[in-house]
Amino acid sequence: MYYVYIIASRYRRLYTGVTNDVKRRTWQHKNKVYRNSFTKRYNIDRLVYFEEHLSINAAMKREKRIKKWRREKRLDLVESRNPDWVDLSTGWYG
Repeated sequence: MYYVYIIASRYRRLYTGVTNDVKRRTWQHKNKVYRNSFTKRYNIDRLVYFEEHLSINAAMKREKRIKKWRREKRLDLVESRNPDWVDLSTGWYG
């Protein structure tokens, strides 16, 4: 399974990515594993949206499509499934 995900900062700065392990990748964002990353620089670490895909090609195609959208459309996508912008990874880690 492959995932397209959106993580956000408190102030709703967004990052869209693709992974085959959304739990591990979210942990990496939360723990700022990559020193010079966009997500570390802007404290983007709350998983607010994700969707599953059967193939990496489908996931990458969807990620590219979402990244081309205007910000308002990406905000609408998140709010369609997560209107309160809760961190969907809450409780994943001990």
